[in-house]
Amino acid sequence: MEAYAVVETGGKQYRVQVGDELKVELLDAEPGKQVTLQSVLAVSDGKELKIGTPVVKGAKVIADVVEHLRGPKVVAFFKRRRKGSQRKVGHRQELTALKIASIA
Repeated sequence: MEAYAVVETGGKQYRVQVGDELKVELLDAEPGKQVTLQSVLAVSDGKELKIGTPVVKGAKVIADVVEHLRGPKVVAFFKRRRKGSQRKVGHRQELTALKIASIA
């Protein structure tokens, strides 16, 4: 079993391994730079699992910023029947693509 970690960023939790690519909420980092994710909730070296309360002390995940992009369009449509009232709202989330470099 390979080493993995559970990290929290942008209010969401992700299970990551070295080499994984994932899209997270927008981070303030330039493409090509490295970011350190300090909020590691659990870390496994392949044999032993350490679970934090709420975070594992001294654990960190280093990731490379690949690019900034926008997610798919989400449309919320509200209609009140028989009233002639309707509203359409669209949203596209700003995302950052990360590639996990190391788990420490």
